[in-house]
Amino acid sequence: MEEQRFEIRVSGVPYMVKATPFSFNEETRFRVSYNGSDEHIFTWDSSMGRLTAIDDDAGVLPDDLEIEIASRLQSGRYS
Repeated sequence: MEEQRFEIRVSGVPYMVKATPFSFNEETRFRVSYNGSDEHIFTWDSSMGRLTAIDDDAGVLPDDLEIEIASRLQSGRYS
């Protein structure tokens, strides 16, 4: 599992995202940071049907950014 880096633009704002997959209880999770931010932990949420941030500071992550990052991670589109 290798670190991935990709650029996205959300609501006209550019973000450089770094995502590092890791295994936890036999599932793949991701340590994600953007533009040098602290890391957020993304994992699959079956009620939402997508990856989502679950760490204590996940509330500071803008919703539209979280959705775009989750979409990229799920689809494997890192560029």
